[in-house]
Amino acid sequence: MKILSDGRIKGLFGKILISMFVFAAVSVLFIILAPENESVYILLCAFFMGISILAFCWSYFKGQNEIMEHAVKQITDYISGNEDARIPCDEEGEMYRLFHEVNSLGAILKANAENERRSKQALKNAVSDISHQLKTPLAALNIYNGLLLGETKDLPQLNEFAALSEKELERIETLVQNLLKLTKLDAGTVVFEKSRENVAELMEETELHFSYRAKQEGKELTLEGGEDVFLFCDRNWLLEAVENIVKNAFDHTKEGDSVKIQWKQSASMVQITIRDTGSGIHPEDLHHIFKRFYRSRFSKDQQGIGLGLPLAKMIVEAHGGAIEVDSRPGEGTVFLLNFLIPTKL
Repeated sequence: MKILSDGRIKGLFGKILISMFVFAAVSVLFIILAPENESVYILLCAFFMGISILAFCWSYFKGQNEIMEHAVKQITDYISGNEDARIPCDEEGEMYRLFHEVNSLGAILKANAENERRSKQALKNAVSDISHQLKTPLAALNIYNGLLLGETKDLPQLNEFAALSEKELERIETLVQNLLKLTKLDAGTVVFEKSRENVAELMEETELHFSYRAKQEGKELTLEGGEDVFLFCDRNWLLEAVENIVKNAFDHTKEGDSVKIQWKQSASMVQITIRDTGSGIHPEDLHHIFKRFYRSRFSKDQQGIGLGLPLAKMIVEAHGGAIEVDSRPGEGTVFLLNFLIPTKL
């Protein structure tokens, strides 16, 4: 029987059998030597046998409980990040067989995690190398294109082509920069330099960044929120997230539409809302807009790269926040950025 392969169970059964044998032997002895009081002696022997069996069972289950508590502690340590935590499983038995399988699972998960880290690092290095290799020719192309724009002022058709070329170069440069940022976040190599930042100042900086575009495209960009709302964050990275969402709003609005940035603080969180009156998002796309390079078959936007919103989501979540979106076609879109305020217990 497999159950008897466990030495502790085998020992418990052995002790119980010995107790029963001793009880039987002593009872027979009392029956032979003192038959007039045999019932009293048999009752006493049964009592002591029961006490012995209870003591053996108590000792066994106490030992089993200690083993299980240690196993739970090791599993908890592993979940908490100690990848070297293992459960001792040097003895025989079904329980130790289970412990061995748990250890094997831990080793497999550790190996998979290590392979994933290596893959991410390799991807980061590859994209970083490619991006850096692209920067030099991009810089040269920007210079050449600038010269062409200056030389073709009197040639409308060539000047138009040069202007279009400049836009495409800007798109490529944005793609390269976003790929670099995404791979750094994926690989976990970004160190956020967090400090207590005034949200109103951050949003005013965002407004300044888009004010010229809003004026050129005939759109309205407004701010609304308190001056005393603060958030513990990395200023540059959070601005990157907010500006990517605002850029997405401008990309999907037309002349006469508006983009509104609001912020407020409650007892438990800071919320930043970015609302536009643009074309909205089709219901089929709502669950996919944070996927990289996702292009909707319903969208008329031909300029988007598909990295801005995924990058914004990663940055918000890296700050311990959450991002939500609500949209209806033809009515506009609302992005909600929620950041919990740490509490001291």
